[in-house]
Amino acid sequence: MTKLEVAASTFPFLYSHDGLGAMKHLQSLGYDIFELMIFPPHCWPRELSSDKRKEYKSWLTGEGVRISSFCYPLLDNNPNGVDKLMREYTLDRYREAIDFAAELSCPYVVAIPGPVNSLINPPHQWMLDWFVEGMKKLVEHSKGTGVELLLENVPFTYLPSAQDMIDTADLIGPEIGINFDVCNSAFIKEDPAAAIRMMGDRLKNVHISDSGYEEFVHARLGTGIVEPGPTAQALKDTGYDKVTVLEIITDALQPGADPDGDIIASHKILSDAGWNPLP
Repeated sequence: MTKLEVAASTFPFLYSHDGLGAMKHLQSLGYDIFELMIFPPHCWPRELSSDKRKEYKSWLTGEGVRISSFCYPLLDNNPNGVDKLMREYTLDRYREAIDFAAELSCPYVVAIPGPVNSLINPPHQWMLDWFVEGMKKLVEHSKGTGVELLLENVPFTYLPSAQDMIDTADLIGPEIGINFDVCNSAFIKEDPAAAIRMMGDRLKNVHISDSGYEEFVHARLGTGIVEPGPTAQALKDTGYDKVTVLEIITDALQPGADPDGDIIASHKILSDAGWNPLP
């Protein structure tokens, strides 16, 4: 049986490298598939010159490597904010990400519901309606590009669960898939393997990392609550033939941070559980 493919996220290098530099660095560790973060100054399509865009494409083609997905983490923006201008601004940035993904033959752009406030939020239905309306606009924009939008389950949003992703995708339409984050699922005490089986063909991309229950992080595997073995089995049982992204979130610029060590140690755990090893 073919083992599961692993990609590495450029998340640890948001501030230490631009997107292309981060992918080159990850290639030096042995990776040939990458998830590229869409965030300034790392990689922000509206600020990329024509020459820089061509440099991305030329490097990918020349090295025979690929981007599995774009991820826009919404650290500043919100597709279900109460201000219509913020919602439209965020959708415009997604449109730019879709267009750049098409240029680089990247098949997926990951979209997450916007963050919510811990004190007082708009009514749930308002936020859901705004989000669904916005995603439908992006689905329309993506037609003919070869790029598909994927919804992601994230604990600090108002749609944290795998069932939320399925229900929301149904509201948007059959053109949209799901990016399932195993760590996020485990953190809210779901059964990630059961969630994978429930999502079926909607599942197009997977994130994996580790966390404890006390503090929400995306740390190296083997340090918390995530069990890769059952996840691997569920992916194989459902015939999943796409990529699993090691999404370690740390800042390479911080003293004591070791993203390379975190990624390599985590990949070893994945390979022991049934994913492809590093070359």
